[in-house]
Amino acid sequence: MYVVCKEHVEIAIDRFLDEFEEAPDVVNLEETKFAAWDPPPHCEEKGCQAHAEFLVV
Repeated sequence: MYVVCKEHVEIAIDRFLDEFEEAPDVVNLEETKFAAWDPPPHCEEKGCQAHAEFLVV
């Protein structure tokens, strides 16, 4: 699972494909709310402080 900004979503998809060998689901965090989980406020990509916009799972 990766939580990333728009700039890093393609990198997260590639990592997911490499790790799990299947296509991920990409969830727009602006349109989806979770009852028991709050996404991190920033992109998880190293050194990036942009707003997290997508969940790649």
